[in-house]
Amino acid sequence: MRTIMMRYPGGKGKAVTFSYDDGVPQDKRLAEIFDRYGMKGTFNLNCEKMRGQNFTKEEIQEIFLSKGHEIAVHGAFHRPNGHLRPIEGIRDVLDCRVELEEKCDMIIRGMAYPDTGIGIFGNFGDYSSVKQYLTELDIAYARTLGGDNNTFLLPSDFHAWMPTAHHNNSKLSEYIEEFLQIDLSPKMYHAKRMPRLLYIWGHSYEFDRDNNWKLIEEICGKLTNNNEIWYATNIEIYDYVQAYQSLRYSADGHMVCNPTLFTIWLDVDGKLYSIKSGDTIRI
Repeated sequence: MRTIMMRYPGGKGKAVTFSYDDGVPQDKRLAEIFDRYGMKGTFNLNCEKMRGQNFTKEEIQEIFLSKGHEIAVHGAFHRPNGHLRPIEGIRDVLDCRVELEEKCDMIIRGMAYPDTGIGIFGNFGDYSSVKQYLTELDIAYARTLGGDNNTFLLPSDFHAWMPTAHHNNSKLSEYIEEFLQIDLSPKMYHAKRMPRLLYIWGHSYEFDRDNNWKLIEEICGKLTNNNEIWYATNIEIYDYVQAYQSLRYSADGHMVCNPTLFTIWLDVDGKLYSIKSGDTIRI
């Protein structure tokens, strides 16, 4: 039996993404650094109800959206979903989404959990109810916290998406080197050839607080211009994975149809295939 593995656009086996919270003024400097190194970031914004004026509609377009970055939900009042009654959680997410969609003039589908998110449950909260209302609110994914994902694996549950590490994590440099050294070639045992993701998160104001803007420059410098890596936002990764999972196979597994709007890449026993939107090919 053959081994079929998803590959990212261009047949790449690795992806890198960043996620930064709160919509603070330092996000502008961070976005400019990402632009300079060819990185893509997801910026999770609180509503003006909590932070006051953060970025104008024009600034969001110029600084983030026009450069390929993503804007995502981070709560109207930055309240921990694990402690809220469902109606409170719904209001916090929905109000933030409505405001951001008006400011961005686009559909917002991603989220990073505010505060302790789903890391701690109290007041009789539970994950199943949080996931249910996020799904009903058309929130495609939500980034959580509470551990390192240094296996670099994609999530099995996108509403509990665990990043690799915070940018201040003492092991991050080690993780980056591990990630860069991963061998996805056909000589490797098939279970080790899964696509990998390095996912870094934080708050851009921390670079001012810790006086370490040099750190994010060093991180980006290690990752830039690597032809094995797809640089993507959170929602781009989610959408691509969903498209891959929508492929249709013949009973014997030798024909595959792509009903999605994406070109999808496959590694079949070390041989790369790309399947354009609407095409059916033999593999």
